[in-house]
Amino acid sequence: MESVQNIKQRFEIIGQDPKLNRALEKAIQVAPTDISVLVTGESGVGKESIPKIIHALSHRKHAKYIAVNCGAIPEGTIDSELFGHEKGAFTGATQTRSGYFEVADGGTIFLDEVGELPLTTQVRLLRVLENGEFLKVGSSQVQKTNVRIVAATNMNMFQAIEKEKFREDLYYRLSTVEISLPPLRERREDIHLLFRKFASDFGQKYKMPTIRLEEDAVAVLLKYRWPGNIRQLRNIAEQVSVLEENRSIGAAILNGYLPNNTGTNLPAVINPTKKESDFSNEREILYKVLFDMKGDLNDLKKLTMELLKNNDSQKVQEENEHLIRKIYGDEEEAVSEEAMEAAVLQLPEPYVERTYAPAPTTEDKYHFAEEIQEEETLSLQEKEIELIKKSLDRNNGKRKAAAAELGISERTLYRKIKQYDL
Repeated sequence: MESVQNIKQRFEIIGQDPKLNRALEKAIQVAPTDISVLVTGESGVGKESIPKIIHALSHRKHAKYIAVNCGAIPEGTIDSELFGHEKGAFTGATQTRSGYFEVADGGTIFLDEVGELPLTTQVRLLRVLENGEFLKVGSSQVQKTNVRIVAATNMNMFQAIEKEKFREDLYYRLSTVEISLPPLRERREDIHLLFRKFASDFGQKYKMPTIRLEEDAVAVLLKYRWPGNIRQLRNIAEQVSVLEENRSIGAAILNGYLPNNTGTNLPAVINPTKKESDFSNEREILYKVLFDMKGDLNDLKKLTMELLKNNDSQKVQEENEHLIRKIYGDEEEAVSEEAMEAAVLQLPEPYVERTYAPAPTTEDKYHFAEEIQEEETLSLQEKEIELIKKSLDRNNGKRKAAAAELGISERTLYRKIKQYDL
């Protein structure tokens, strides 16, 4: 059995973190068996190295090794990619195709981001794990395969199971042995080592002197949380190597390459009662606005009915315009005749008489909707139709004279005649 140090040299793994060493030890121990392995860890921690180690140290090392990114394959074609399809199985299937499980027979398949698999594909995968059988898409002939599966995910699998996005039985079949890789922020002593390795590699690649970090830059490097882990560290090393002419890098320069390095990068703590409190305040304000609107509309109804009894259409026009300005909070701004007419038509049916106190009680609030339903049947629309009919009869059907009498424009009157089918 190879040692952890030999494996690090062979696969260019850098670091002395105990958690990293433990993960490599587990990979070495499980490699000679055919046990399914699930590699977990955040995105960018280097999970793809573990299945390569397992395959290289297993009796399958001379057979195929196929890495599949499950999240990069469209849901409609992933079954065909993994298990193959028969000719004519679907539109575009012009010939029979072998899937990865058939091609990698006797070898190893690495399913990266296995948590992204559709539920239907998970059922097929479970069958392969249980008895090594699968069906091509569009085929009824069962085929056998002898494939070792190593899967990886950055998901919280238990949350995915609770949300019914991942099958619990498949999880336990995949995670016979689980290998967890630590995030870079938990490997502080390895961060500078990794950066130096990347800087050296990029110096050789681009034929440039290797960059060197000053002490204050090293402190910044170690303090940063590295949400993108090793992938992000490598990316930063490449950027600095290519863009900086000065090969000695200080903290000020390095900070310019670290996104969001002014904050703590820690998750915000949200007070669970804040949302409820905010909602309660908004609800109180909404109730107050509704009751105020109800009062204004009742006033408008009363005033309109009194003026209609006196048949004073010009006064109705003036008072309605005044109230509409009051309701919309625009006392000084002029309101066009058409806008005013449109606003009157858009007003709700008249409400019942105002019976609430200035500060509505809880009972008022919850019975407000019921109160609105118990309204008078009298409507402004009916009175408006009646007035228009009387005015047209009085003026022998002459719209211009009727409009002048009603205090509205001829165009507005014509629109109302069409609206009410008079």
